[in-house]
Amino acid sequence: MSNPRNAVASLIVAGYHTAGQAGNAGAAPYPRPEHLAQVKAKDAAGLLGEIEDAIKGRDQVRACAATQRYGDLGHAPRPIFDLMLKFACSEDGALHAEKYYRTASEEFAITRPAYRWRQLVALARVTASEYGFPAAGYAQACKLLKV
Repeated sequence: MSNPRNAVASLIVAGYHTAGQAGNAGAAPYPRPEHLAQVKAKDAAGLLGEIEDAIKGRDQVRACAATQRYGDLGHAPRPIFDLMLKFACSEDGALHAEKYYRTASEEFAITRPAYRWRQLVALARVTASEYGFPAAGYAQACKLLKV
């Protein structure tokens, strides 16, 4: 939707931006084995509580590890989505929480089963990073709706 000059300029800027954030390009993804070893809960309720605590503590690594463990144990994904949705509505962060929630939800639905939990692990990390940055208008909407 642009002329060739702007298209090339946009690609250069995108490459520069991406290269500037490549400091961890070769690192193993979260959660790593040592992170998973720290997750103690095994039941769904305990893991959901641990995930919520990690999010509220802005502990991205722990949120990822507990979410991965939850998926590895075969628990249903819907309670994780419900937990994350609460934060996607109330928090904003720098990554537009509600948009990323929708993206992760859509990708989870279409990703092969062997890889689909990666979407929720990533969502847990983003959710932990955005916690503490309230979405604009959220408090006012709650007050008006009396919730």
